[in-house]
Amino acid sequence: MDISLPLPLLGGRSPADFMQRYWQRRPLLIRGAIPNIKPPASPAQIKRLAREDDVESRLIWQEADGWEMESGPFARLPPAREDGWTLLVQGLNLHVDAAADLMAQFRFIPDARLDDVMVSIATNGGGVGPHFDNYDVFLLQGAGRRRWRIGKQKDLSLVPGVPLKLLQNFQPTEEFVLEAGDMLYLPPHYAHDGIAEGDDCMTLSIGFRSPSAAEMAQGMLELAAEDMGDAQAGARYRDPGIAPTRNPAQMPDSLLDFAIDAASRVRFDAKLATRFLGRWLTEPKANVVFGEDEDAADLDLMSDWPTEGALVADRRTQMLYRGKLAFINGEEIESGATPLLKKLADQRRLDFANLPEDKVSEEEREQLADWLDAGWLRVIEAD
Repeated sequence: MDISLPLPLLGGRSPADFMQRYWQRRPLLIRGAIPNIKPPASPAQIKRLAREDDVESRLIWQEADGWEMESGPFARLPPAREDGWTLLVQGLNLHVDAAADLMAQFRFIPDARLDDVMVSIATNGGGVGPHFDNYDVFLLQGAGRRRWRIGKQKDLSLVPGVPLKLLQNFQPTEEFVLEAGDMLYLPPHYAHDGIAEGDDCMTLSIGFRSPSAAEMAQGMLELAAEDMGDAQAGARYRDPGIAPTRNPAQMPDSLLDFAIDAASRVRFDAKLATRFLGRWLTEPKANVVFGEDEDAADLDLMSDWPTEGALVADRRTQMLYRGKLAFINGEEIESGATPLLKKLADQRRLDFANLPEDKVSEEEREQLADWLDAGWLRVIEAD
């Protein structure tokens, strides 16, 4: 992707301009971000997904005495003629290729930050109440109309005793009605409230990962502990010659010194951070199950290197690299970030016609074959 070229998706702005002027700074309303948009899934498909055990879904509606929420899977859903309900399906990109393709349009932002596509379908008056997110979000109208009220909220106190994190004192400052193909970008903590106007309202939320400092610190410590040598990790506190105490409840200085010394032996550096983040950020979601590509069941990349078609990353496969380190689906790649694997990670496909057999090392072929068998990669025919 040429980040200097204007994109209709960003209202004629280039990715470079958008990231500099708007990203994590201020909202942006984009009319006709995707003209003549075709939703990645129909309402019927979304309802079917909400019946599945491996799909995260929620049903939200408002009663006279407050908000209600129920988690899926759902054997039955309210009738379409009933006003005021919203069905949310998380991770649509994990289940529908068209949703994964939609998310790929936002890859001018690093994959390490991209999270998922959530879809909501709502009947007239449906919404999830005024709230804020801890991450950036693009709100793309897939069908129908939704009225958005937004505001740079300072008071982030929440309504007590409800199953949703709703703002107690929502104070909107702007209001828009989004039609199909329109999109609204909101930075983190920007308060918003969307209400469906009419039936058949579908909104696609492209969300981003925003890890907390505590998550980062804990993960790096756990990885550092795994990497400690047996002798170092197994060292036990000892205190020969310690004097008897008159204050048995007082913690000994020597024990504190031992704890501080143990922590000081951990080497926090860019390599440790890269290894933790690479594994963590590519770890598949809990409900992801890969299956073998039946079309490639008889293909042996070790003995039969094709000359047509391509290897493509499964929509659920996540790859990252930095420097010499590379990661796929929570695993560190032993051979590291070779040019071939970097290309696969960036382009998410390898065309056999542009990849002669003698340009692929035996180790790379073995890795690709293993990933193909695991369902992490798939084979497609030539265009």
